[in-house]
Amino acid sequence: MLHTILNDEQRELLKTERRQLEALTVALARFKAAPDDLTTLQQSLAQLDELFLLVVVGEFNAGKSAVINALLGQKLLKEGVTPTTAQVHILKYGSETTRRPTEEHVETLTLPVAFLGEINIVDTPGTNAVIRRHEEITRDFVPRSDLVLFVTSADRPFTESERAFLERIRSWGKKVVIIVNKTDILEGEDEVRQVIDFIAENAKMLLGFVPQIFPVSAKLARQAKNEADPETQARLWATSRFEPLESYILESLDQESRIRLKFLNPLGVGQRLSAQYLQVVQARLNLLRADFETTDNIDDQLGVYAEDMQRDFRFRMSDIENFLHEMEARGIEFFDETVRLARVLDLINTSRVRGAFEREVVADTPQQIDAAVQELIDWMVEKDLRQWQAVMEYLEKRRSVKSDDKIIGQVGGQFEYSRRALLDSVGRAASRAVASYDKEYEAAE
Repeated sequence: MLHTILNDEQRELLKTERRQLEALTVALARFKAAPDDLTTLQQSLAQLDELFLLVVVGEFNAGKSAVINALLGQKLLKEGVTPTTAQVHILKYGSETTRRPTEEHVETLTLPVAFLGEINIVDTPGTNAVIRRHEEITRDFVPRSDLVLFVTSADRPFTESERAFLERIRSWGKKVVIIVNKTDILEGEDEVRQVIDFIAENAKMLLGFVPQIFPVSAKLARQAKNEADPETQARLWATSRFEPLESYILESLDQESRIRLKFLNPLGVGQRLSAQYLQVVQARLNLLRADFETTDNIDDQLGVYAEDMQRDFRFRMSDIENFLHEMEARGIEFFDETVRLARVLDLINTSRVRGAFEREVVADTPQQIDAAVQELIDWMVEKDLRQWQAVMEYLEKRRSVKSDDKIIGQVGGQFEYSRRALLDSVGRAASRAVASYDKEYEAAE
């Protein structure tokens, strides 16, 4: 539908925008983005082919349906002090009045109202409805909007729940117009001005700028449109303050303005999702960087361990060398004392010489060396086991660190699973090494 009212330059711009957003959709799909986010982006793309979409949101009993009824000049939508809108209503132009469900929780109404030939209006459930599903329906529909009319009530303007919902709208990059309904309950211009100033101040703190604010009485506006007496009609219409809002929607938002907002709609959605998933990418990179640092630290620890082992091994080997040096010294002394002409007769008695050599030279050296070697083996085995345990504990701490993908719900499940599986495999290898460590076998080896 939109394509038929575009000039050549706008058509080319539309093609370029569509290509970029389709590329983003493919990229997010490959990234295993949350299905709801992909659906939102696809819906905003599909909305490019539709008429300008004006979405009316606000708390229940703020008068959203009343504002739409006043625009239409007839009470088409239900109004009430309790939540009356349980689903989204899309108002479109039609030669006759019809109602038909088009999606889950979405009903399309056609009306023979001229301005609906250029603008589609959406009525949504209250943002603070007791039925939580109502609020979810509204929240999910906002990204599809080209312009958001945020309706608040003059008797309770800018509540905390309204502030939170307006912040959600801002995160999608939507243009927002604030409507202060029920001004007829206020006493005089001063109270109206106080309410407007209060909303303007809070909106500026939240949005960073003051959006357009229209104080109205939708009830008086609809009464005026249905009033037969011209004088009464004029009085009601002036008191309702509805004309500036109606003029803005039907006249100030000319075709070029609507097309610009229409083009900005999916760009805002794409920008929000891009920023969201770039944050996920950065979180993953930080996590993987820390994982690599973990492996580097383990390598460093093993390097230091090897150096310490070599140094300590040389020190412990010196004990064995000392035993051999002492035996060598005793052997030299033995030969100096025994191998002499004066003791030739003693040398002929080989068994006697051998016994003396074993007693005086060899002595308990073999036992000392065996004990030292066994002590050395026990030391090496114990050091190896402790090193494995240290690596296992270090890996266990790292495995317990989770990614920040939880910030966006379902996204990142596969990444977290793959990363954990890798760390688990390394951790299991370390655990098996510790559990199956056989000191006697290692010592024998």
